[in-house]
Amino acid sequence: MGITSRMIPTEDASARKREIEEKLKQEQETLSFIRENLEKSDQLTNGMVCILSSFESRLMQLENSIIPVHKQTENLQRLQENVDKTLSCMDHVISYYHVAKDTDRIIREGPTGRLDEYLACIAKIQKAVEYFQDNNPDSPELNTVKARFEKGKELLEAEFRSLLTRYSKPVPPILILDAISVDDELEVQEDVVLEHLPEAVLQDIICIAGWLVEYGRNQDFMNVYFQIRSNQLDRSIKGLKDHFRKNSASSGILYSPAVQTKRKDTPTKKAPKRPGKDDVLDIEIDSYIHCISAFVKLAQSEYALLAEIIPEHHQKKTFDSLIQEALDNLMLEGDNIVSAARRAIMRHDYSAVLTIFPILRHLKMNKSEFDSTLQGTAASTKNKLPTLITSMETIGAKALEEFADSIKNDPDKEYNMPKDGTVHELTSNAILFLQQLLDFHETAGAMLASQETSSSASSYTSEFNKRLLSTYICKVLGNLQLNLLSKSKVYEDSALSAIFLHNNYNYTLKSLEKSELIQLVTVTQKKAESSYRELIEQQIQMYQRSWLKVTEHLTDRNMPVFQPGTKLKDKERQVIKDKFKGFNDGLEELCKIQKGWAIPDKEQRDFIRQAQKRVVSDAYRAFLHRCANISFTKNPEKYHKYRPEEVEEMIEKLFDTSA
Repeated sequence: MGITSRMIPTEDASARKREIEEKLKQEQETLSFIRENLEKSDQLTNGMVCILSSFESRLMQLENSIIPVHKQTENLQRLQENVDKTLSCMDHVISYYHVAKDTDRIIREGPTGRLDEYLACIAKIQKAVEYFQDNNPDSPELNTVKARFEKGKELLEAEFRSLLTRYSKPVPPILILDAISVDDELEVQEDVVLEHLPEAVLQDIICIAGWLVEYGRNQDFMNVYFQIRSNQLDRSIKGLKDHFRKNSASSGILYSPAVQTKRKDTPTKKAPKRPGKDDVLDIEIDSYIHCISAFVKLAQSEYALLAEIIPEHHQKKTFDSLIQEALDNLMLEGDNIVSAARRAIMRHDYSAVLTIFPILRHLKMNKSEFDSTLQGTAASTKNKLPTLITSMETIGAKALEEFADSIKNDPDKEYNMPKDGTVHELTSNAILFLQQLLDFHETAGAMLASQETSSSASSYTSEFNKRLLSTYICKVLGNLQLNLLSKSKVYEDSALSAIFLHNNYNYTLKSLEKSELIQLVTVTQKKAESSYRELIEQQIQMYQRSWLKVTEHLTDRNMPVFQPGTKLKDKERQVIKDKFKGFNDGLEELCKIQKGWAIPDKEQRDFIRQAQKRVVSDAYRAFLHRCANISFTKNPEKYHKYRPEEVEEMIEKLFDTSA
């Protein structure tokens, strides 16, 4: 048991030793392998180093050989480039010497139909000029190309003028009328485009103008432009005027932009004809109004065209020059209208002022647009329209005042008085004149206000102007009333005088009411209507007094007092006979005289007849009743000539010249 235990450890140690010896042997083999590989690696490394050293040596030799060649090649390339550049410069320079010859044909033939090609030639010439100026200013070639450049510029200017002249045409009148007309039925108005030049032509003109400004250093073309376009603007307006006159004369249709547009100052009903109205003059007035509207529309269109062609800083001045002729002609025509009105006023033809009203109203309505169109022009240009407006307001106000005075001072001429007591010409003319003022009430009010110098007139308002016009109308009516009263005294018969005043007062009142003038009058005279009715009633009563000399024979005055069946004395019978005779003679005389008098107003005529029939017939019937049982004559039919019905028939024929 003890031997065995000692033997086990000895065997384990031997086995372990052998194991260690084997591992040691393996490690020694591995180490030998590594050493062999390291030796081989060293050999390879030494070989690679030798190769690289040899390669480096060869590279250095190659570099030493190549670098001089490269430098030489680089120098040759630089020399080649310099030669190419020199040749190119030589070609470029030589080309300048050939420019004059190369462009000769195109320049001579001009730019028409080939503007782009022509401008390209001009550009070549311009570059040649610059070259010779910089490099050889004394060369004859410089003068040659300069001359060619000036010729080219001259032909461009000529082409500019030619295109404008050839294609600028007056705007057709119908197109202008379409442009200025206003259709109240359309909610949105369509702007009528006024095309002055074909688009292709316009682009050529713009191109030439741009070149002349940038390269030609030329502003003369702007003068050419405004002269040609100014002429066309003036011709367009004159063409419209001729067209309007011709068509108005043949068709009789007169219309105006001032009336086509609904405004607060526009008449709501057809204005009555004024005394002595001249249709030819009316055509002139409407024509002038159209031309004013046409000028504004055409001028705006011209500015739009000009803005595309003329440099911005020259546009206002060129536009100012362009519109002068047409504007001056319009202002001259306006001055002539004022002068004609002034001459008419000197002849006491105050209705001539009515020619001023539609024109003045239209000028004032369009003044803001006029001012906007002329914005930027010279002060003298801007002031032309305000000056004309002031002239028209001044002459108009003068005519109004002198008209009022003429109504007051119209002479009382017996031969000029209506024999039948009807409405006097002075009354009808005055009312017709005032009715015209109603159609232009705001214009007339402003016209009167323009002459006010008081502090209250410093800021005119519509209400202020309305009161001024009301005061003026009341003044005219007051002057008319005073004059009529004076004229009525020309009549020897007071009854005819009363009929005359009645007719004139009644005509005045009815005219005021019919034309709505009464609303203007009552602005300052609240009781004007009732005052006229009182005057009319007074004249009716005055007329009725003429019948007293007829009806006084029918009263109880001097009538004998008697008992039924009592025989009358001769003196008493004679009193009754005289009463019958006085009544019969007076009735016949008055009916004969008053049958030739006139009361134009049927309503008034019937009223006065009925009232007179009632008064006379009632008195006559009462008188006949009192005399019914009185025996005052053997021939009663000699005195009792008329039955009451016959008396009424006679009175019914009063104021009827046809009876």
